[in-house]
Amino acid sequence: MSARRPDDRITAVRRFNRFYTRQIGVLRKNFLDSPYSLAEARVLYEIASRRAPTASDVARTLDLDAGYLSRLLRQFERRGLIRRKTSLRDARQSHLSLTPRGRHAYAPLERRSQRDTATMLERLPPAAQSRLIAAMQTIHGLLDDDGAAPLPQSAGAAYTLRAPVPGDFGWIVRRHAEIYAREYGWTEPFEGLCAQIVADFANGYDAKRERCWIAEMDGEPVGCIFLVKDSTKLARVRLLLVDPKARGLGLGAHLVDECVRFARRAGYKNITLWTHSVLTAARHIYQKAGFRLTGTERHKSWGKPVTSEFWDLEL
Repeated sequence: MSARRPDDRITAVRRFNRFYTRQIGVLRKNFLDSPYSLAEARVLYEIASRRAPTASDVARTLDLDAGYLSRLLRQFERRGLIRRKTSLRDARQSHLSLTPRGRHAYAPLERRSQRDTATMLERLPPAAQSRLIAAMQTIHGLLDDDGAAPLPQSAGAAYTLRAPVPGDFGWIVRRHAEIYAREYGWTEPFEGLCAQIVADFANGYDAKRERCWIAEMDGEPVGCIFLVKDSTKLARVRLLLVDPKARGLGLGAHLVDECVRFARRAGYKNITLWTHSVLTAARHIYQKAGFRLTGTERHKSWGKPVTSEFWDLEL
């Protein structure tokens, strides 16, 4: 019997891994033409970029064997690159920091890394840079159990917020259907729900109490959100969406902030919203904006079991 062919998805991931490790030079004996290996450079980076981490912090972040990390730290100490300070809370732990010699040794690494990354990006036009950063953030967000921190917004990835124009409402329904089908397997009834929400807004729009924002980047829509009236005192956030090409720019948080600011100006006392437990990035945005989880329920409306969540914010 012949061996079973590897799954095409596995082949694609492994091909990308080989390409990217070559692209950024991690297989070279010395990282960034420095005296340090990749592991040594990453440890120095963690100590330089964090405020007095412990060895346990570094080991956990880099997924390094504790014994191997201990040997690296002893080498750095002997070379005068780091210092240890016993923790006041736990005498078994020591906080790490770079010495002046260590900062001097690390600085060229940081400059070279910044320069090489800038050179890689500058080979691409601004729109392609935005797509690349969004793709990286998507990979990070999907594979990082702790959730990806937003990447800083660059000049080449700037977006603007505007009111909807003809065609935008159709785009909102279509992109919700496409993205949620691809990323979560949600089927046609979800598209119908989105269409109903958009239709209700368009047909009963209250200009004094309701808003829709469209985010645009490089001349095309990449995000949206609605704030609609539930009652004279209660507003509702609906249909927050950030297209994959615009993720990592802080756009979702910006859209939610716009809703909150408008709701306050319009005189609402509370904002409510309905989301789902699998939408981890959106939930994180709502939590940072001050919303509190107030209820949950399970249902199977779109082809898969999901847990709905209700979040509320008092203004």
